[in-house]
Amino acid sequence: MDMIQIQNITKVYHRGGEELHVLKGLSLNVAKGEFVAIIGPSGSGKSTLMNTIGLLDAPTSGTYTLDGVATEKMSDNQLAQLRNQKIGFIFQQFNLLPRLNALENVELPMIYAGFSKRERRERAQLMLEQLGMGSRGHHKPSELSGGQQQRVAIARALAISPSLILADEPTGALDSKTGEEVLELVLRLNEEGNTIVLITHDHHIADHAKRVVALRDGSIISDHRRDPGVAKDVQEAVHA
Repeated sequence: MDMIQIQNITKVYHRGGEELHVLKGLSLNVAKGEFVAIIGPSGSGKSTLMNTIGLLDAPTSGTYTLDGVATEKMSDNQLAQLRNQKIGFIFQQFNLLPRLNALENVELPMIYAGFSKRERRERAQLMLEQLGMGSRGHHKPSELSGGQQQRVAIARALAISPSLILADEPTGALDSKTGEEVLELVLRLNEEGNTIVLITHDHHIADHAKRVVALRDGSIISDHRRDPGVAKDVQEAVHA
């Protein structure tokens, strides 16, 4: 079974009496265990597609099935519940709550998922230890480096054992060395069986994925399994 099944979705925004067509009949399937990079320049529709995949925004038309669950007729509350059960988010700006320490930030999604206090604390500590942050649990975000904050954010994303990890420019706020370390961590997560969809505008970042999907003007213009020439192929397609 595919993790993601998107069929003929469109997204239309109405601004000042005009229609802005951001996604144009786009279809995309992602198998369980895949690592897919979705790449495209500003205005290509990748952020809108990310919001659709993440159940943060509904398409104007078309269907989206996540891990076997059809989403198009769900209420906002049902979508929020499914999102919390199925998706772990990794954001460019980390999105850690500054008043909470690392351990408490990792616990947050488990609160909404109904874990007991003991379960939350034990699992949050385990997640931090697995990411080399076991001794930093009581540090607040301001006391951590950018790379450490992103590791906490990844621990938070993994806390509920999500079906899908959705990463939005996860290295965008990091220096190149730390960014490479985070990418290696994402690759390790994929090797352990996690399904990962990474959104980026950076061809170098996309080249770490096993499959690269390129968008332009709200449509898919190329879809390649990774091979030695994939980065060159995608760059040529995007800039053609």
